[in-house]
Amino acid sequence: MQDLDAYLARVGLSGRPALAELHRAHVSSIPFENLQSHGGQPVSLALSDIEDKLVAARRGGYCFEHNLLFAAALEELGFEVEPMLARVRWAAPPGTVRPRGHLVLRVSGEGGVWHADVGFGAGTLLEPIPFGPGEEHEQRGWRFRVVQDGEELVLQTISEGRWSDLYAFVPKAVPLVDLDTSNWFTCSHPVSPFVTGLLIASQTADGTRTTLSDWGELALVQQTPSERTSTPVAREQIPGLLAERFGLEGFELDASGRVVRAAP
Repeated sequence: MQDLDAYLARVGLSGRPALAELHRAHVSSIPFENLQSHGGQPVSLALSDIEDKLVAARRGGYCFEHNLLFAAALEELGFEVEPMLARVRWAAPPGTVRPRGHLVLRVSGEGGVWHADVGFGAGTLLEPIPFGPGEEHEQRGWRFRVVQDGEELVLQTISEGRWSDLYAFVPKAVPLVDLDTSNWFTCSHPVSPFVTGLLIASQTADGTRTTLSDWGELALVQQTPSERTSTPVAREQIPGLLAERFGLEGFELDASGRVVRAAP
C-alpha cells in the first residue's frame, strides 16, 4: 500500500484500528459504484490505481477494488488475507449459474479467522463474521449467516421474511491472475451487468442503505431492515444524485445516456 495513513484518513480513522472498526469504517465511507465500467472504461486492479481512485480521488469502486484495497490495509496492519472468488446468487433466476464475479476475503488475526467483505453492492456486511458455517449474526438489524452447500459456503441474509442466498464460494484462496480474469469479464464483457447497467450504493454506520440503479426501473432506494422506500428518477437526474447522495462529483450523461466523466 502506498499510503496507509491516507487510506485511514479516507475512512475517518488513524493509528492501528481493530478489524471490525476498520471494516465498518470502510463500508460507511467509500461508496460502491461501477461508473468506470458503465462508461466503457476498463477497471485496473493495480493497487496504486485503486488507491489513486478510491483514496486520493475520493471515488468509489466495485468489489474487486474495495476488497483489494481493504486487504492491502489489513496486511499493512499485520493480518493475513486470502482472496476467494464467489458466484453471486442474489436475484438470480432458479437454475442460473453465474461466473465467479465477486471477491470475498478470509482474514486471519485477532485470535480468529474471519469472513470479510466490504464490497458487495446489494448490501454488504457491516463487520466481519467468523469464517465458515455457524450461527446467525445480527448487524444493525440486518441478519446474516453462512451455510454449507456441497463444496461451497453460502452467505445468506433475511429477505422478505426468509433466508436468501447472496453469494457462494469455494473456501480456497485464488491467485491474482484469476482475479484479473474475473475482473476483465465484469468490467468489459458486453453481457456483464456492470457494463450494461448502473449500480451505485452506500451504507451508513447505522445500517441504512441507499442505492441508485437501473437494474430494472431507474430508482433511488433507501432501505433499513424494517422499511424500504423507492423513488423513480429520470435519467437526467443521475449526475446530480451522484453528487448529492453519494459524494461522486464531476459526471454527466453522454449522447447515449451513459454516465461518463464530465469534460474539463
